[in-house]
Amino acid sequence: MAYLLDANVFIQAKNLHYGFDFCPGFWDWLDQAHAAGTVFSVERVGDELLGGADELADWARPRVGSFFIEPDAAVVPSLQATSQWASTGNYEPAAVATFLQVADYYLVAQAHAHGYTVVTHEVVAHSTKRIKIPNACIGLGVRCVTPFEMLRAEGARFVLAAA
Repeated sequence: MAYLLDANVFIQAKNLHYGFDFCPGFWDWLDQAHAAGTVFSVERVGDELLGGADELADWARPRVGSFFIEPDAAVVPSLQATSQWASTGNYEPAAVATFLQVADYYLVAQAHAHGYTVVTHEVVAHSTKRIKIPNACIGLGVRCVTPFEMLRAEGARFVLAAA
C-alpha cells in the first residue's frame, strides 16, 4: 500500500510527537519508506513546508521532486472528479473556492488517481464552512487514515540503539 501524507502530518510530527531533536527515527523511517515506494506527498504540500523557513523546510528541500510528487496526466480526471464532488456538495461557495486552491485538493485527487491512501490528522466534519480531507476522501472513495494507523500498519518502530 502507498500513502500520501498531508502537511499536518509533517508539521505536527516536528512540533509535537517526533521532533527532529529527540526522534530522528521518524524522519529516517519516512526516508526509508519513501525509498521502498510506500510513502510520498504531493508537490503542493512540499511548497507549504518550504514556506516555513525552519528545520522542516530544511528537511523537505532536498526531497522536492522525489518525495513530493507532481501531478501527472492520470491526475487530471481525478482533479475534475474532486472538483465536481466539492462543487455539488452542500458546502458554502467560499469553502469550495478555498478547497480548490489548497494542497488538500491535489492530495485527494492524486490519491484518487493512483489508489493511494491519504494520511492526515484531520477528522470528518459536519460543517458546510470548510471541506476537510476525510470528507473528500469518503465522497470519492479514497482510503484515509491517521499517521498512527499508517505507522502501525507498516510496522514502524523507533527503538533506542543498544548502549
